[in-house]
Amino acid sequence: MPREETITAAPSGAAAPAPDTRSSRFESLGAYLPPHVLPTSALVDRVAGVPGLELERITGVRERRVYDRRPEAGEDSYGLALKAARDCLANSRYEAGELDVVVSSSITRFKNRDRFHFEPSLATMLAGELGAHAAITFDVSNACAGMMTGVYVLDRMIRAGVVRNGLVVSGEQATKVAETAAAEITDSYDPQFASLSVGDSGVAVLLDESADAADRIHYIELMTCSEHSDLCLGMPSDRTQGIALYTDNRKMHREDRLRLWPAFHGDLLAKLGRTFEQEEFDYIVQHQVGTRFIAFVNRTGEAEFGTPMPESLAVVEEFGNTATTAHFLALHQHLRAGTARRGAKFLLVPAASGVVAGALSATITSAGV
Repeated sequence: MPREETITAAPSGAAAPAPDTRSSRFESLGAYLPPHVLPTSALVDRVAGVPGLELERITGVRERRVYDRRPEAGEDSYGLALKAARDCLANSRYEAGELDVVVSSSITRFKNRDRFHFEPSLATMLAGELGAHAAITFDVSNACAGMMTGVYVLDRMIRAGVVRNGLVVSGEQATKVAETAAAEITDSYDPQFASLSVGDSGVAVLLDESADAADRIHYIELMTCSEHSDLCLGMPSDRTQGIALYTDNRKMHREDRLRLWPAFHGDLLAKLGRTFEQEEFDYIVQHQVGTRFIAFVNRTGEAEFGTPMPESLAVVEEFGNTATTAHFLALHQHLRAGTARRGAKFLLVPAASGVVAGALSATITSAGV
């Protein structure tokens, strides 16, 4: 069986580790998207409580992928993650048995239809099914920054020389909250409104040690402002048997919240003795909340940093907000389509409930997709 371990912080007063000389890179990426496409217009038809809702105009989401309800389709959270992990391994030079770590980072944890699963961890079950029997396995949970958090932890493990490689995977059966919202909301200010923009997907990334600056995660840093955690809550519906997501969009997307990223990133770069402009990013990937949100965050960054933003990569119009998988789904789709060039420098900016801010900087040249 895979080893399931808990990672704990070093005890207070412990000696600081020596500066690391290792770096990690994205060795391969994989994704799985359910074949069924649900146009936004068809979803709006189910929202009886808000006639004439202009959801596509407000969010920019034209359509999204939706899981197959049949158990044999294997498109619950676990199944979506498993399919993405297999795609990632198919694009990798590693076999499953060579993996040192498997991390699962799903928010939705559905397995066996409507069962919300906690123990054993999804990572342990995924590793066993894949054949990664020697891998350390653990789950992380950090709202829509979950997959980014998994990459953060694995990056640190590789830098520390604890492991050689690892897989971070997530499957999001998110449209269950859209189903609840469609049945329950009564106006566009309803806290379940954001649930109507979600889509289903599975994504996996495989990291190993970087031997070349042309293939490297230069840095990944995250910050959680937990005092804002009540602005977005997932839980059983207070009206029906469904699972619901309650979001205070007006407070969540206030300008001072959106300034958290440039403030945090600017401080990080100042410590490194650099500016945003000097980073020379080719592409930026914001959280795929909606087209207006992406444009607004990019304008905020431009104003705060005093320089134009890089080309923005998005897939939200086609796939909606896919929660933890959103950044890496955008990265995967653009690399596979050739609409993002290899050898380019990418900036991934989380914007998760909590509130989580941060930055991931990476040059990607040879990752398999």
